[in-house]
Amino acid sequence: MYNKIIVPVAMDQLERGEQIIRRAVGLLAEGGEIVLVHVIEVATGYLSIEFPAALVEMEIQQAEERLGRMRQDLGISAVIDIRYGGSARQIIAAAQEHKADLIILASHRPGLANYLLGATAERVVRHSPISVLVDR
Repeated sequence: MYNKIIVPVAMDQLERGEQIIRRAVGLLAEGGEIVLVHVIEVATGYLSIEFPAALVEMEIQQAEERLGRMRQDLGISAVIDIRYGGSARQIIAAAQEHKADLIILASHRPGLANYLLGATAERVVRHSPISVLVDR
């Protein structure tokens, strides 16, 4: 059993998010904690100048609302952590900051570029200092 589990949830894959949250609940030790993480990938460099801050704020608000509803619908207690940047890097950073002992993430059907795992899942598995469970 695990004491703190990071569960990254993409807003365009909420059903998969619910699936991995249920798996996390089954692996959680009594008194443990689930941290729902959503990463907003903001454009870098000169593209970010053109990206309106209001859109980022709107995305943060929508993510918090959706994760809050998901948490309520599933009847779980979980921390919500919204982050900016590259998904894999921010998922690993969240795990380190929250002192987690497991990351559970979903992998989409791979394309030719990332045949075995999705790009984010592959990077998390490769660079994470803690255990990672990839749900296919």
